[in-house]
Formats: sequence, structure tokens, C-alpha cells
Amino acid sequence: MESAPSTCFLRRELVGAGLKSPRVRLFSSSWQRWYPTSCKMSQRHFSLRNKRQQAKKINLPTNTGFKPIDGSKTDTSHTRKGDALPINTSFETNIGSSLPKGSNSGSDQETDSKNNVPVIEYEYLEGEGYISSSQPHEVRSLHSDTVGYSEGSVHLNDENTSSSFLSNDIPSTTRNGGRQRSSIHLQDLIRMIRSAERNINLLNEARIRALEDLEKFLSEKKSLQGEINTLEMKLAETVARLKVATEEKIHVELLEDQLEKLRIELSSREELEQDLNNVVSSSQLDIVSSFSQELDSLRSENMVLHDELQALKAELSHITGTEQRVQTLEEERSLLQSSFKELEYKLSASQQDVSKISSLKSERKSLYEKVEDIQTLLDKATEQAEQAIEALKLNQELLKKVDYLEESISKTSDYKLSSEKMQQHTELMQQNIELLDNRLQNSDEATHYYIKSCQDSMKEFQDTLNALKEESKKRQEYGSVHDRPSEFWSNLLLLVDGWFLEKKISVDQVKLLREMIWKRERSVSDSYMSMQGKSEREIILTFLRLTSPTTGERLHIIHIAAEMAPVAKVGGLGDVVTGLSKALQRKGHLVEIVLPKYDCMQYETIQDLKVLDMPVESYFDRQLFKNKIWVGTVEGLPVYFIEPLHPSKFFWRNQFYGESDDFRRFSYFSRAALELIHQAGKKPDIIHSHDWQTAFVAPLYWDLYVPKGLDSARICFTCHNFEYQGSAPASELASCGLNVRQLNRPDRMQDHSANDRVNPVKGAVVFSNIVTTVSPTYAQEVRGSEGGRGLQDTINTYSKKFVGILNGIDTDAWNPATDPFLKVQYHSNDIDGKAENKEALRRYLKLSSANSRQPLVACITRLVPQKGVHLIKHAIYRTLELGGQFVLLGSSPVPEIQREFEEICDHFKTHEHARLILKYDEALSHLIYAASDMLIIPSIFEPCGLTQMIAMRYGSVPIVRKTGGLNDSVFDFDDDAIPAHHRNGYTFLKANEKGFSNALKRAFNHYMNDADSWKQLVQKVMSLDFSWDSSAPLYEELYHMSIARARSRD
Repeated sequence: MESAPSTCFLRRELVGAGLKSPRVRLFSSSWQRWYPTSCKMSQRHFSLRNKRQQAKKINLPTNTGFKPIDGSKTDTSHTRKGDALPINTSFETNIGSSLPKGSNSGSDQETDSKNNVPVIEYEYLEGEGYISSSQPHEVRSLHSDTVGYSEGSVHLNDENTSSSFLSNDIPSTTRNGGRQRSSIHLQDLIRMIRSAERNINLLNEARIRALEDLEKFLSEKKSLQGEINTLEMKLAETVARLKVATEEKIHVELLEDQLEKLRIELSSREELEQDLNNVVSSSQLDIVSSFSQELDSLRSENMVLHDELQALKAELSHITGTEQRVQTLEEERSLLQSSFKELEYKLSASQQDVSKISSLKSERKSLYEKVEDIQTLLDKATEQAEQAIEALKLNQELLKKVDYLEESISKTSDYKLSSEKMQQHTELMQQNIELLDNRLQNSDEATHYYIKSCQDSMKEFQDTLNALKEESKKRQEYGSVHDRPSEFWSNLLLLVDGWFLEKKISVDQVKLLREMIWKRERSVSDSYMSMQGKSEREIILTFLRLTSPTTGERLHIIHIAAEMAPVAKVGGLGDVVTGLSKALQRKGHLVEIVLPKYDCMQYETIQDLKVLDMPVESYFDRQLFKNKIWVGTVEGLPVYFIEPLHPSKFFWRNQFYGESDDFRRFSYFSRAALELIHQAGKKPDIIHSHDWQTAFVAPLYWDLYVPKGLDSARICFTCHNFEYQGSAPASELASCGLNVRQLNRPDRMQDHSANDRVNPVKGAVVFSNIVTTVSPTYAQEVRGSEGGRGLQDTINTYSKKFVGILNGIDTDAWNPATDPFLKVQYHSNDIDGKAENKEALRRYLKLSSANSRQPLVACITRLVPQKGVHLIKHAIYRTLELGGQFVLLGSSPVPEIQREFEEICDHFKTHEHARLILKYDEALSHLIYAASDMLIIPSIFEPCGLTQMIAMRYGSVPIVRKTGGLNDSVFDFDDDAIPAHHRNGYTFLKANEKGFSNALKRAFNHYMNDADSWKQLVQKVMSLDFSWDSSAPLYEELYHMSIARARSRD
């Protein structure tokens, strides 16, 4: 039968020359080894014949274990419970495998090879031989992983020991004479002996492995010693550095107390760590000592190994102590370094404090000076107060006297004084009291008057000084008229002659200008010098204004438009109508506006709105329709609102534009507006229409109303954007009464796209006396195919009456010093309020306020392709990459663009540096202008643009594409070809991401790296004049020139 692997230990105890209580015990389970064995040892061979001759046959049952009786004296004092022999080798013991057939090796002696091995104990008694110490078939199970061993065991490791065991320890059945015992096969006993020898060999292998491990310990010791040497070198270097640092920082002796406290804490920590290390080292000592004791118990010749292990233990303890010292030194070094850094930080902080103290000293000095000035004023006020107090004292004394007199008067009845005399005396005293009161009041008034007069005189002196400075500056810059060299006047003369030869001015105009130049009139010189840097067209208009005989004549001007701010505003058209009208009104002209009466107007902005009891009938669709006429004032301007009583309810659609019948709606309005002017008996000098919605006015006026007697006016048409021309089928033109056959011609109103369509803008260009657009650059752009949108040939044909005038802004409505929508008002001389508005916007939009200097970029626009939608999207992400914040305010009438920006809005909904508001909010737009540091306008084309002007008015630096009015109002800060006083923003030429990113990055670098220069730029752009006061005179001049030409033909 095959048995489980096990490790067998043969134990015995000898008494005298005989065997007292021999025991042979089979131990189960493999031992957990501490060190693996690798050496191989040859087994020793015994002579079976010699052993058989010396030993006597003993018959024992198979699978028998030997165990000492209770009285055995086996030394187990050094055996500890739970200790295990450092052997991890298992081998097979197959007892009974060589028994002859029929021997007693039944199945009842088989056990589980992993858990239990049967142990049957026999005792040898004198005279009785071997007897079982347990009941028959009793089995004791020993787990393979819990068997201990005795350090006092005698190991059988040679042949002599085996022979002596056979000859001395095994009793013979004949020696005891008489008791028949179970026979033990000699072959089984030999196998047991050989198993014991194998155990001995394994012990030897363990010893060899221990030696190898010892060598490993020594090698590790050498490596540790090397590391200790390295650490000692580093420690020495650290000590040297600390000495140098200590020598350099002697002046910080006040902090030595803190260092001493740190050292005390370090020493306490060191003691604690040493205690912990002693505990750890003691546990290591126990392990090493137990290991050495267990090695000593294996064999007596392992004493050398024990000594070497002791030495190794000493080395390890020394290394451990060294490591502890190194660790404590490292900790102390790190603490000293941290203390040193803290001292350096405190030193730098103290230096900063010193610098702050110096600045505070200078401020204190200035404050002392101010305090002294205030003290002098206080002294004067004190003197006056003392005088007033003295007067009051006198007054009180007089009052006391009055009281005394009153008492005396009460006693007059006793003394029978004359009531008349007493009354006179009392009146005299009251007069004296009133006189004193008047003197006191006069003294107070004199004091206040003196202070006020001083303030007024100082203000007057300052104004006078400023005026003198400006006059002196102008004189230095221009010089007097008579001081100008002859070359100056000669150049002016050549310039005027060039204009005449190029047919830019008439013969009469050039004669007048030549005469003024010959006379060297100051008006010519001043006008020319004031127009430096302006376009040639503006210079010509300025000079012609000097020759106009009607300059100063008041005009009657009527604007017919579809928009007016703020009552009916969609875009810049409404701002232009209001701003230009107010500027012309301030110059003394009579200005009136005619608008449709929309149901969605801002009625609260209309003052004194009322309906007139005079319905005006106008022709449309071959019949007459009544119109209600409403009147009111908007921004101080008289406005007429036309409400058509038409079944289609043209202007009750809850929106201004975007209806399918817009052509019919506004052609009806244009005819009704002219009918209102005619029926009201008005004789205007100028009728000014705007964009395609009122472009019908020009052909209607000349074809229908001049024959009716409305012939006093000149027609001015302004196209704010040539992209929108309002073309429609020619048949629809007949609804307002125009002759389709006469007007649907290439030289009149026929659209360039098809022969059966008409173009209202083209008709206005052809039939108007004055045609303008909103900037000089845009006027040049529309003469090409890209800008003209099909009207370039018509514009070039009528170029003599076509001019570009840059729009202005309403500086009353857009004024940061008085803007009610701002958190804090501010102006160009004090821009601190801009930062407060920036913080207010951040709080309102829930943006991060961690960095007050973080640039805020804004965009306020309609999201249409013209505005460069792809560049606006790029600007959002590029601004965040550069470390700025971005705010967008605006919406799109294009559903696809609106949806796209709604997705972007959702993406940045909780972002701390970006916010998109997809609607128009008038109040919020004011706050964004004031809060933003930069404002982007990356338009593909921009006829004029008011946004950049408003932004500069509020101190926001514009970043624009060089097109249209943007090119006429924004000049790049880094362009050396432009005079420095004109540079007011950042520009790029090509409408791509690269060009825009370059301009944005340059602006960011300027803002982040030169705060003082940026502040100067902000103050400069805020002081620029983009008001209508500079643009309205150009329109005024065009009006006068057109009227003068009409009168000259008459």
C-alpha cells in the first residue's frame, strides 16, 4: 500500500548499556522551511547481511510508530510550543510496501495522506517485550503542519549508530523468555532507519543553506555599508551647506529661540523614535536568537554558524542604529532647510514691507501737506467761528439785557413810569437786537461768499490757464496766418486747381476758393489744418462749405424711415435716424420724422402721443384707404406715426420686418407718408429716406407728387446696407400707383437679376438728388461687384451725387458718465468705475472673479453671416485659450445659426469664463460695453458699424476687420504708418482665423504686459469724438449744395 509523503524523525533515549524505553515514532506532514535546501547528499549504504547477523528478528505490525512511555527523560526544555524545524522538504516513507504477501497490512491502517497518519505506540517492558500502549486499532492523528520537535533529540547519522540501535535497542523475544510477541521484519526496520538517515541529510542541507544565507547577509551588509558611506558624504555636504547658510544669516539671531524650540521637539521625537526602534530591534533579536538556538539544536557542530549569526546580528543592529542616526539627521536637515526658507520668506516680506513703508512715507508727506493746507483753512474758519461766537455772546448778553429790561418793564407799574417812554426804550432795544442778528447773518454770508468766490476764482483761473495752453499749443502747431510760408498757400492753390481739373468742383466754386486763398483768409487755413488726416472728399466738402451762399440758412428736413431709436429699433438704422435728426435740430433746423405705427413699438418712450382728427386717404391697389395719423415726441423730436386702416393690417404683425408682403407694406407706407406731407401743406427743403423700405419715396415724389404741387424738396436717399435691396416682381410696383412699364427699364428700376423684377434701391439711386452711404470706405467698396451686389454699374453712373459719410453715435444716450444702466458711472479722466462695472457683470453672469486683471472680451451683434459668425465662434475658444473671459450678446434670425449657438450656449452654461446671452437686452448691452476690456467685430463686410464707436466711448478697445466703416474709425495700434494719435485699436485684413487670432493675441499681450500703456489707450479712445456733431455738418453741407444747385437752375 502507498502511504502519504511525510518526514520521519527517529527519537531514542539510552540508559546505561541497555535500552530503557526505546520509541520509534512516525511524524506526519511537511515542515515549513525558513530557507530552501539545494545541496544534494549521497545516501549511506548499510550492509544488510551484517545487520541481520547482529540483530534479532522482531515481528512488529506494519505502519507502527514508537513512542516513549510516560517515564521517559527526554530533554525538551529548549523546545518551544509552535516552533518548527527550518526544513521544507517532504519525502515518501512507504512502510509495509515490501512485506510478503499475506502480511497484516489491511485497509484499516490507511489514512488520508494530507491530514492524518496513524500512530500506534508500543512499549518495551522488562520481561514482557513490546506491548501496545494503546488499545488495539487505536489511531492518533497528527496534522501535517503542527508537529513540533525536541532540541534534545539524538540524530542517527552514521552506520555505527544504526548498528548500535539494532544490537542494543531492539529486544529479542528470546531474551525475555516466554512471551510470544509480534514479529517485526528486519527489512521494515531498515527502511525506518534509512528514513531517519534521510532526515539527517536534510538537516545537513539546511545547515548548508544557512551558510549560503549567511553569505547573502554579509553581501547585503557590504551594500548597506556603502549606502551608509554615501549618506555620510551627503550628510557632510549638508552640514557644510548649513554652516555656510548659518554664516550668511547671522543677522537673524532673533529667530534662534524658535530654532531651539524646534531642536527640543526634534530631540523628543528622536527619543520616541529610538524607543520604537529599540522595540523593533528587540523583536529582531528574538527572531535571530530563536533562529540560532534552533540551528544549535540541529547539530552540535553548528556552533560556528551560531557565532557567525551572532556577529551578523551585531552588525545588523549597528546598521540599524546608523540608519536611525542618518534618518534623524536627514529629518533635522529638512527641518533646518524649511526654517531657512521660512527665514528667507520673512526677509523678503520685510523688504516688501520696507518698500511699502517708503511709499507710505511719501504718501504721508503729501497728506501732511494737504493737512497743512486744510489746517490753514480750518484756522481761518476757526477765526470766523470765534468771531461768530463772540457775536453770539454779545447777542446773549443783549438778550439778558432784554430780559432784564422786560423785568424792569414789569416793575414800571410800581414806579409809575410813563408807558410811552418804556415802549420807546423797548423798541430801541429790539432794534439793537435785530441789528446784531443781521450783523451775525451778514458775517456768515460773507464767509460763505468769500469761500465760494475763492473757489470760483480758482476754477476761472484754471479754465483760463487751460484755454491759454490750448491756444499756445495751436499757435505753436499752426502758427499765425501771416507767418505761414508762401509754399503753404501755393500748395493750397494747386490743390484747389487740381480738384477743378478733375471735375470735383465747379467753376464758380474754384473762383471763390482762389480768391479766398489769394486773400489768405484765416478760415481757409484753419479749415485745411483741421482736416489733416481726413479723406479728400471730406476736405472738399469742408472747403465748399466756406463758399456756400446759403450757409446759416435754416432748413425744413423730413425723414421718412422704417426705424427710429428707441421707439422702433432693429439695427443701426434707428440710431442713425435719431442721432442725425437731433444733431440737425441742435443746429437750428426744423426736423420731423414719419414712421409706421407698429403694434410692437416702445410706446413708453413716446411723449404726448395722440391721434389727429384728420384721416389721411392714400391710394393703394386702385382704391383709397384711410390712415390714422398719430403725433408725439421722441427724444425731443416731432414724430408722425401712420396707422393704415387696411384689411391686411400691415403694421400689426408683432414684428418690424420679415413678413412675406414686406414690399407691399412699405410701398404703401411710402405713398401714405408723401400723402401726409402733401395734405398737411408742408413745404420741406429736404425729404430724406432710408434703405429699401422707403426707397419708393424718390420715384413716387417725382412721378406723382411734383405734378400735384409738392415740389419744394430735394430728395436725399441713404443706403445703410446694399445687401438688402428689396427686389420683387415688377407687377407689385403698380399697387402704390407707379407706372410699371416706365420704371421696369434697365436705366431705372429694373433689377439686374431678372427683367421682370424691380429694385427699390436702384430706383432711389436713379431718382434721388443726393445719394449717401454710411462710410467713405464702404462707398468705395460698393463700386465693385462684390460690394455693389449688382448695383455697381448704377452707382458708378451716378457717382457725382454719391458720397460716403461716416455715421456718428448719440453721445447723450451713450455716455458712461450719466448712463443709468451702469453700476458706477465714470469718464475718461477717471476710469476706475470700469473695473467696478466689470465685477458687477461677472456677478450678474456668474463668471469667475478670482483675477480682476483677467481680460474680458465681448461681442454685441446680430448673428448673421455678414457679421463673421465663424470668426465669432472661433473667438470664444481662442479667448479662453489665451486666458481671458468671453461674453456674447445677440440673436440670429437664421434658424440654423440660432440652433448652433444655442448648442454652444448649453456647452458653456456653467463655465466660469464664458457666457452666451442669445437675445437683445438694451440694459445689459450698456453694462457689457462698460465692463469689457475688448470688443470684437470680425465682420465680413460692415457698411459703417456703430458698435466700435460705442465701445470706444465706454473705454472698450475694438478688435475689427479692416472693412467699411470699421476701416474709417479703427486704426491699428501697432501700425507705424499711422500717426500715433490716430491709433485706437487692433485690426486684421483677411476674414480668416489666422488673421483674427493674430490681432487678438497682440491685444492680449498689450493688456497683460503694459498696464500703463493700456490705460492710456483706454483714456484716448474714450476722448475721441464720434458724435453726430462732427458728421451732421457734412449732411448739412450736402443739403445746402443740392438746394443751391436747384435754385441756380431756376
